Amino acid sequence: MEDKPNVPSKLAHQNKKLKALLEKYKQSHHLQSALIQLSEQASTVAELTLLYPAIHDILQKYVPSKSFYVVLSNSYNNSLELSYFSDEKDGIAVALNQSNSFDEGATGYVFKQGKTAYFTKKQMQQAAENGLFKALGTPAEHWVGVPVYQEKNIIGVLAAQSYDTQQGYSSGQIQLLEVMSLYLATAIERVKKRELLESEVKIRTRALTQSNDALNIEVEQRKRALQRQQILFKISELATQAKNLDDAYVQIHQIIKTITYADNLYIALYNKESGWIDFPYYADEFRDVAKPRRFAKGYSELVISTEQTQLIHPCRAKELLKSGVVQRSAPVPLEQKATSWLGAPLKTSQGVIGLIVCQAYNNKHIFSQDDCELITFVSHQIAAVLQTKLANQAIEKSHQELEFRVSEKTKELQQANLHLQMQIDERKKIEQQLYHDAHHDSLTGLPNRSLFLTQLEKTLQHYQRFPDHHFAVLFIDLDKFKNINDQLGHQAGDQFLISVGDLFAHCIREHDLLARLGGDEFVILLTHLTEPQQAEDVANRIIDIMKKPFCSKGTCIQSGASIGVTFSQPQYIHTDEIIRDADAAMYYAKNSGRDRYELFHPLLTQSIPTQESQTLHHLDLLPMHFRSSEIITLNEQFQSESLFEAFGEHPVLGCTSFDILKKFATDKDQHVQVELELLQQAYSQALSANVAMALVPCSSNLLEQLEFIVFTDVLNKQQGLSQLCLLFDEQEIRHASATQIENLKKLPQLGFSIGLNNFAKDRCELNLLTDINFDYLLLSSTFSKRVLQQDSVDLQLQGVLAITKLKNMKVIAKGPSILNFRALLDKHGLAFFVGKQHTLTHAQGISAVSQSQLS
Repeated sequence: MEDKPNVPSKLAHQNKKLKALLEKYKQSHHLQSALIQLSEQASTVAELTLLYPAIHDILQKYVPSKSFYVVLSNSYNNSLELSYFSDEKDGIAVALNQSNSFDEGATGYVFKQGKTAYFTKKQMQQAAENGLFKALGTPAEHWVGVPVYQEKNIIGVLAAQSYDTQQGYSSGQIQLLEVMSLYLATAIERVKKRELLESEVKIRTRALTQSNDALNIEVEQRKRALQRQQILFKISELATQAKNLDDAYVQIHQIIKTITYADNLYIALYNKESGWIDFPYYADEFRDVAKPRRFAKGYSELVISTEQTQLIHPCRAKELLKSGVVQRSAPVPLEQKATSWLGAPLKTSQGVIGLIVCQAYNNKHIFSQDDCELITFVSHQIAAVLQTKLANQAIEKSHQELEFRVSEKTKELQQANLHLQMQIDERKKIEQQLYHDAHHDSLTGLPNRSLFLTQLEKTLQHYQRFPDHHFAVLFIDLDKFKNINDQLGHQAGDQFLISVGDLFAHCIREHDLLARLGGDEFVILLTHLTEPQQAEDVANRIIDIMKKPFCSKGTCIQSGASIGVTFSQPQYIHTDEIIRDADAAMYYAKNSGRDRYELFHPLLTQSIPTQESQTLHHLDLLPMHFRSSEIITLNEQFQSESLFEAFGEHPVLGCTSFDILKKFATDKDQHVQVELELLQQAYSQALSANVAMALVPCSSNLLEQLEFIVFTDVLNKQQGLSQLCLLFDEQEIRHASATQIENLKKLPQLGFSIGLNNFAKDRCELNLLTDINFDYLLLSSTFSKRVLQQDSVDLQLQGVLAITKLKNMKVIAKGPSILNFRALLDKHGLAFFVGKQHTLTHAQGISAVSQSQLS
């Protein structure tokens, strides 16, 4: 009884110790968190100007530091300089004006002492009165300064101040500032090194860019030098290979033709002593020869007198005639007047000995400044050759020495040219290969979608400019291609696509374009057409050539082609409209019996009057019927049940999957209206077929609140709802809204049977099976195949079967109609199976079914 009064005191003592430990743990946690954040900032921040604000943000989480600044020492002038400043009362201008006075204030005091200092307002004033330092700026209620060390040397001061009398600094907060200061120097050094590295990278990048530009300029100069050297080489050969002057003139003409337009060319020689101009070579479309004449005021005389290359067009010709620089002795017929005239002097060391002239009539060619430069260069070489032929033996000997030096230089340039040409040829080959790979299918070698659309765009633009140049697009889908992959394997399927590409290529002309879009889809672009019948002829040839069965490893399968054809129309603006119409026509052909072609069906784009658009969907313009799979009675356990998977079919669009309905429905209401009509038709057919259960696919749109009310109201009016199971796709349910999920769960409560379709196509989510009471579960064909290939997937299947057994769900597998495939699924516990023809069977007892029945 005497110990009882001591119990509260012991508890109080223990409570005090716990609070102290908690405060110590809290302080350690804050310190660790601040250091981690500081390290992250030092690793990511690119500039010092960004590092200080980041440190300030970290400190404000743990320390009263709205007013915070960092001062670092400048080793060059031994003064403290401001690196970062943020203050509630003093603006940045105040701090910068006092930057040279930090040595005299409290900051300089901390720097000199090398120790942390904490002052209240009163203590700060007292220290200033005692002469320890000067009071600078607006007096703060609380001020703390912490020295920043780099190794053993102090490099600056980190300071925080508070203008609130109630907001001071605890020992833990001061300790946090001291620890932060220890890591601040390291962080500053890391950021400085990163800044230096980035600066060096920029400088290096700039240097490399300038080097590349210089290299490009050098290559361009080398090309020009190479072109001129080639010309020089030809002219140098002329000096030794020409038999006589007439042969030399002919060869000069051929050389000039390789560098510019020279159908009309003449060479004139000028004798300064006699004052006559002679025309030893003259090739012109109007005159065969030109008579010698005295030096007068013609174009040729202008070149000789100025000793410069002259480029004369009609405008300049008029100016020369008007100014009197050029005079004509007789009128020249209009058709014989040169519309572009280019003359270059033949200059030697002894002066101008003549000129070489190229001229064009009727604007066949317009000479440019580049032509001037080339003809000037050539004229100098030609002048040297002609001078050699006309000069004496001494001059000829000198010319031979020059020719030898030129030949040696030519060989050096030829070697450089050969190396450069090899590099150019190799690069061209690589570029051509890259372009081919980017625009052709890797399997068949045919043009791919990108190249086809590019060519179709050009063809459409050409047709818009020239409406008489018609074209057509054939969209081809191979029939029964899946059978070849399933029964013969994907390797045989690839070989089939290659052979089909070769067959199609023999059905079109050389200028037509055949491309593979992907999978078993091909397209053909026919150009230069005059009537649609030409496109139909190509389609007929393709259909006929596809009648030959494809055989591999002793097994033959009959394929075929469904072709949609669209002919050029003025209303086509974009290429996607053409592809869309050809695709729609192909669907029409495929759903009209396959192995045929159809021209684009105009009803697909038929407009509906505005007053009828709210009550009539454009899909209703075409008749619609409903197709179901074959109904098979199951084994003894389900003798009273017959199930089939039902789906709508449109004569143009084919199987009415909900993706296609969304594509062609103008709005959501029309989509729901068409889907409800399909459900009613499916129910009617199941009722007339007297089956136990009809599995009918539905979209998640029917689970929206308003649509759900209409949907359930329509079905409640039917008789015998137990014969109808509503199938919802797993991917849609996985992304359904909360309202849709809630309405889905209501369906079993309202007496409807529901099922989950394409389960585990990409992943296996068991929570869907546990949360919602489904009656049927249709496994995707992808999951069924993985069960036979991967042990981990088989374990997933066993989990699915365990859940479905507890919840009394019927599990149905999907896959190709192959006997061994279905037998293997039976070994894994799957009792029901639906093949690619939508035929539902029981896996047990398959050995008693013949192969003909399965096919």
